[in-house]
Amino acid sequence: MNDNEPRSPRVEAPPHHGAAPLTHVELTWIEKKIEFRIRFGHRAADKIIDRRRRIASFAPGSIFCFVRWASNDYGTVISRMDIVRAVGAGERYQTLPFVRPGGEILLRVDAWPRVERALQAIDAIEAIGVDPAEASPDYWRHLHNRLAVGDEPRAYTREQHDAWLKRRTVAP
Repeated sequence: MNDNEPRSPRVEAPPHHGAAPLTHVELTWIEKKIEFRIRFGHRAADKIIDRRRRIASFAPGSIFCFVRWASNDYGTVISRMDIVRAVGAGERYQTLPFVRPGGEILLRVDAWPRVERALQAIDAIEAIGVDPAEASPDYWRHLHNRLAVGDEPRAYTREQHDAWLKRRTVAP
């Protein structure tokens, strides 16, 4: 690229000033056309680019749900949902569109029927009084595997969540 070529319209991540690098997610909303949004997760930072775009940033170890939906004149062309754990410096990660640098993908579903079932599972977790961002990563993997093969996933229970919280306190 030389000085005469136009720069790409790519959105740059906000700089992070601190010990831990953040995971940045590009969010877009264009009415009835594109909706990239966060369903759940605890944001460490949020930067508004313009009316339609923003960047949500997450601290290492935090879990968030990234939903992507787009349509054209004929209907929905993409329906996708990813539940991702933000990674820290030096950790291995998988790349994911609109997520920089990437993250540990715990659940990945596409096509509306599977996305809808995953959203129903999230609603069920909230119904028992648990923040989905605090749910066990093992449950998200279980949900991914069951939805991938068209099997019925087990429900996340309060007892399972309590066991996860205890296990998290003693794990290195």
